[in-house]
Amino acid sequence: MSDYWERRISNAVITEYSLTFSRGFALDLWIYLDYGDFQQGFGGFALHKADTPLDPKGGNYAGYYITRVMQIAGVENLKDVVGKTIRVDHGPNKVYSIGHIIKDDWFNPDEDFNNERN
Repeated sequence: MSDYWERRISNAVITEYSLTFSRGFALDLWIYLDYGDFQQGFGGFALHKADTPLDPKGGNYAGYYITRVMQIAGVENLKDVVGKTIRVDHGPNKVYSIGHIIKDDWFNPDEDFNNERN
C-alpha cells in the first residue's frame, strides 16, 4: 500500500476537460484523469492573465499548453481529448507530466515553461 503514495507512471483515461476564465482573471485548462482506482486533475496553470498585455516577443503559454495537451492525446480538436488514454507521471497530490500512450513524448509544464523563461 505504501507505493500508492509514491511518484509513479500510470495509464489514465481523460474523462473531461475544462477551458475557463478562472478566478475572474486567468485562462486555465484542466484535463481530468481516471486511473481506474482514483481520479486526478492536470492543470492549474495561469495561461494568460486578463490584465496582462499580449507580448509578441514573449512566449505564447496558452497556445503551447493547449497544443501539447492535444498532441499528447493525439487529437486535432480539443473536444476529442475525452476518452483518450495517456500516460501520467504523478504522485498522490500532483501530476508532474503527461505522455503519449505509445510515443516517447512527454509534456511537463514546470520544466517547459521554466526553460522558456530562462
